[in-house]
Amino acid sequence: MLYKDGHEYQSELYRLTQWAHHVLLPVYGREVTSTAPWCSRWWDHPEAVAQLHGLWLAWAHLTGPDADMTGPASWHRDFPGPVMGALRDPMGPFAGCKPGNHRPRELPPVEPLAPPEPAEG
Repeated sequence: MLYKDGHEYQSELYRLTQWAHHVLLPVYGREVTSTAPWCSRWWDHPEAVAQLHGLWLAWAHLTGPDADMTGPASWHRDFPGPVMGALRDPMGPFAGCKPGNHRPRELPPVEPLAPPEPAEG
């Protein structure tokens, strides 16, 4: 998902938001608190997009028409808890966001790395 751009990214993001808003959040969208933040503009947080996209792909694979009967149980056991826990952690990507108030995260500073010297030979 993070490697897509333009129309391809927007189309995939739209499908992801439909799944998140109509399948995931009605079941796993617990109350927002200071210790479990959520951003109403979660799609503006690249980490949330990446994590939720992976969660969505796993859900599609494990609950789709070709999935075996234990797929849904495996998905519930292995995926939403860790992802939602990471996203809603007080120090996670939504730290500083409040209902109806998106706050962009500051990226950590990064020092530039010089390109490698040409190989001798």
